[in-house]
Amino acid sequence: MARTKGSDSKLTELRIRKVALNLFSQHGYSAVSMRKIASKADLQVGALYLYTPNKQSLLFDLLKTHMDSLLKNWVVENIEAAPDKRLKIFTKFHIRFHINRVEYVNISYNELKNLTEENFEHVNSLRSEYEKSLEEILTFGRDQGYFDIKDVKLTALAIIAMLNGVLKWYRTDGRLSLCDVEEIYSEMAYKSVMIIDN
Repeated sequence: MARTKGSDSKLTELRIRKVALNLFSQHGYSAVSMRKIASKADLQVGALYLYTPNKQSLLFDLLKTHMDSLLKNWVVENIEAAPDKRLKIFTKFHIRFHINRVEYVNISYNELKNLTEENFEHVNSLRSEYEKSLEEILTFGRDQGYFDIKDVKLTALAIIAMLNGVLKWYRTDGRLSLCDVEEIYSEMAYKSVMIIDN
């Protein structure tokens, strides 16, 4: 139904975003129509266009918002410390931040290809900025004699891929607590790059 007089437009915007996020994550961007989004958000299609010009704008807004939040929260977590400690802080942060944002992760990795060139460049630059923060930790650790790394960029991508794997299987009612998982994975990430004394 259309927005009624006096209703909170901000709440409607949030509902539209939530619906779009869920549908894009479950069915894929290409399979979701504006009509479907409107229906799930309890709006007429015409009313939906009062809040967003098109489906592309919705996708871009969701991806940009996710990356902006990720970078903002990482800046808060990122502290001056020894490289091994900073790497563990990064791995724990990454898991904790994303564990309740699985739908955002799904569209971040599956729907980038559906952005326009301009929107893709913007979102990808934010992703690169986040990945670069891990690369800087690894480079610093290598240069300080903490880490044994042949290719920093490839190592950073491998660590992030490993951490993202947690999102596919972790359950709050599982055998391990989130703190346990963060600790184990941070240790694995560290051991994958640490210098082993002979």
